[in-house]
Amino acid sequence: VQLVESGGGSVQAGGSLRLSCIASGFTVSRACVAWFRQAPGKQREGVAAVYIGGGVPYYANSVKGRFTISRANAKSTLYLQMNSLEPEDTATYCCAADLLCYGLGTGYKYWGQGTQVTVS
Repeated sequence: VQLVESGGGSVQAGGSLRLSCIASGFTVSRACVAWFRQAPGKQREGVAAVYIGGGVPYYANSVKGRFTISRANAKSTLYLQMNSLEPEDTATYCCAADLLCYGLGTGYKYWGQGTQVTVS
């Protein structure tokens, strides 16, 4: 099982980025998936999670209304659309997946390596 993120980069405050996470060796159609972020010196924070089989997405209060978690139709690709970015959103973002659901908790079995997002 492998999760590979992409789409990070540097952006000015108020800008947007879309992160992608490609899953291989794992069927995401009935999985719970989530995006997490970790800034230097801070704990890992869950920002968005959803049950792909048909659940209501969860969002951290800090990103609600700005970030959207989604999946490409019939593909093992997950997205995190990030709008109205703020300097406080600067972090390494990674995706996670599991057949069990942990919401914004860190109990997921599979993790990607992460992609850096810098907002200035």
